[in-house]
Amino acid sequence: MNLGRLREAWIVGVACVVGAVACDRARPPAPNAAPPASYAADLDRMVASQIESRSIRVVSVLRALRKTPRPEFVPPDQRHRAFDDGPLPIGYGQTISQPYIVALMTELAAVKPGDRVLEIGTGSGYQAAVLAECGAEVYSIEIIPELAKEARERLDRLGYSKVRTKAADGYEGWPEAAPFQAILITAAAGHVPPPLLDQLADGGRLVAPIGEPFFGQTLFRIRKNGSELIQEDHGGVRFVPMTGKIERAK
Repeated sequence: MNLGRLREAWIVGVACVVGAVACDRARPPAPNAAPPASYAADLDRMVASQIESRSIRVVSVLRALRKTPRPEFVPPDQRHRAFDDGPLPIGYGQTISQPYIVALMTELAAVKPGDRVLEIGTGSGYQAAVLAECGAEVYSIEIIPELAKEARERLDRLGYSKVRTKAADGYEGWPEAAPFQAILITAAAGHVPPPLLDQLADGGRLVAPIGEPFFGQTLFRIRKNGSELIQEDHGGVRFVPMTGKIERAK
């Protein structure tokens, strides 16, 4: 697959994926908690200045970003920067993505209520929560057991119990839950793992940063139309690398 030339990279992404520690929690849905009133004005400003201003227009995506309490997904010592126009560290060498890149990937995934969505790279759980706010049935995989455990506890505490999580090798996806209408890879990959393409439903969308780690990648959306894969270039990004089996499958 010719992925073309990389553009200038300026966005730092989240979460490596891969591991092998099961922490799958399928829990009954619970109503999502509304963001604290103290966050509402800042969330509105964040969406208006960083997301709408960059031509994200899908109402469900804008609503999800306004409702998801971003400060709750960053460490306490970073909460004063939660609305910054950039990524933030969340520990273990990982980051929570810039609000805009979360919005862009969500928009490209074209998630509709009831869609089954797979996320490779849970991180703090923020992207999974945004997808849940769009009405998706979310499955999310994380490499780092500590991050997976923290994200599970955080999602439950904030009312996102319907999100299913596990710590495992994201390369293999989640076959028992397939097919997925959308798949998001939130770590830099040199190629799209074939099992993920196999698990993508006909008509589904896969969104991923493809390219060499640390040197910038290109954000691609791949649409599946029968046996055909239609690839779209959506610009330069920079994500932390996906690790594990993908490194051995080069």
